[in-house]
Amino acid sequence: MHEEIHFHGHRNIQALHKSTLEVTKDEYLTLRGDCIIGVRADKACKDIDERIKEALRSSCSIRITIMVGYERWSFVAKGSNRLMLEDLRSLVIRKSDYVCARTLAIKSSAAAVDMPRRMVDLLRDGEEGVMIIEVTNIS
Repeated sequence: MHEEIHFHGHRNIQALHKSTLEVTKDEYLTLRGDCIIGVRADKACKDIDERIKEALRSSCSIRITIMVGYERWSFVAKGSNRLMLEDLRSLVIRKSDYVCARTLAIKSSAAAVDMPRRMVDLLRDGEEGVMIIEVTNIS
């Protein structure tokens, strides 16, 4: 079971945040949004397939793969029965176990700062990207 989220890069992408990674439907990004790796996303938490949401709420393990150009990067995270998955504009993956309406997954092995710098450069140049969320283990 998997979900794909398509997004666009932006000149202000920094990917410097040490504990979160975010993709948003918003079109514009300021330099303050240092966890954001993509804008103009085609999905937010609310748009995720109900089967994926159900798996995330069962505290499953997931693999997140981000592809930009020929670059590919993967890491793992966990779901939680506390996830709301209701935000209309964005999705956030967190290293911590903090949960709000924007949280897609917690206890992530990576955050924005861990993204390969070549990939960040491509996104800063406006390249498009894809985030693939794969359910790997349902608890």
